[in-house]
Amino acid sequence: MTERTGHRAAPEHTHPDDVPVLAALAALSDPVRVALVRELAGSPEWTRSCGSFDVPVGKAALSHHFAVLRGAGLVEQRDNGPRRVNRLRREEFDARFPGLLDLVLRADALG
Repeated sequence: MTERTGHRAAPEHTHPDDVPVLAALAALSDPVRVALVRELAGSPEWTRSCGSFDVPVGKAALSHHFAVLRGAGLVEQRDNGPRRVNRLRREEFDARFPGLLDLVLRADALG
């Protein structure tokens, strides 16, 4: 029997250099994920916990959205006590896909 320590596994991260363009576009095609990216873009690094975002989804769906963003190299997460905090990997993502985040973050991008 495996002993449970109460600690969750550290999230796995994909570096943007390892992300195909179609995976990046797919990650940014969902309005909830775009909202998460926009909120992170307007926040200092490592200040936003997963539960601090105003999005219309439950915990399981939110966890899935963050997993997609991590898999696309857009978000990095780390545990800070009981909270999982986030940062947008803006510099790394911009180096891989120049201009893509700028387009997504434009005010008229979804409308």
